[in-house]
Order: sequence, then C-alpha cells, then structure tokens
Amino acid sequence: MPERQDPLRNFRYRLEIDGIEQAGFSEVTIGDLSTDPIEYREGDEITTVRKLNGLNKYANVTLKWGITDSMELADWHQLIVDDATPLADARRTVTVRVQDEAGNERAAYQITKAWPCKYDPSDFNATGNEVAIETLELCNEGVKRIAP
Repeated sequence: MPERQDPLRNFRYRLEIDGIEQAGFSEVTIGDLSTDPIEYREGDEITTVRKLNGLNKYANVTLKWGITDSMELADWHQLIVDDATPLADARRTVTVRVQDEAGNERAAYQITKAWPCKYDPSDFNATGNEVAIETLELCNEGVKRIAP
C-alpha cells in the first residue's frame, strides 16, 4: 500500500504572471468554476429531462499584496484603463504553484487569458499599524489544474 500523503498547506505558493515579476502575494483567491446545464427533451422521449453541458464560467481571480515600489501590476491595469493596447495584447497567463513544506512544487493552477478588471489601492489610516494592501481582480477565460 502506498504511503499516504499529507494535504498541502494553503499558505505556501508562488505566483507567476507572464512578463511580470512580483515579490509576493499575501492572498490569491481563485473563484469557482462551473458549467451551466442545458435541460433538453424531445416530445417522443420519456418524461425525464436530459442534461447537456452548456457554457463554462470562470469566476474572477483576486490578488492581494503589500504595497512596494513595484509598479508592474498597476501598469498592467493601466493598459486596460487607457485602452491604448488591444485587450488581446494585455491578456496574460497566470500560474499559481503550490509548494510543500520543503519548498518543492507539488500542485499548480493555470489561469488563462487573464486581464485586470478591477484595481483597489489601499486605504490609509494614520492611527493604524497594518500593512498597506493593494488588490487586483483578474477576469479570465479558463482555470485548470496542471502538473507542477
């Protein structure tokens, strides 16, 4: 019997974005993936409805990170805002690589044709002591689990 593997932790991961180097992210939220069912029945069939697969839907991906002097992600969003670059040129492939305790990559998720659809700069409070967090929401056209 093969040795049982412990589940991977959700706090050890790396994020890769085509052409963008970012030190680290405090949170990556991959939304749910769903396929809409299409109910179909012809008049001469039994009274049970058949269910066919319809449109695939991929929820947005949310990235959160502490503000640094890096402008790469804000500049990526600005490409969309300025509308100076065709959307096809602004799309990127994003890969989340999950690591085990030793830092070995054990699982990965690939987000395809992603582009920033929402950017939320941090709130600031002179009486607080929290890290300033920026948030970027990515629209996408596919999420799949891939080999690490």
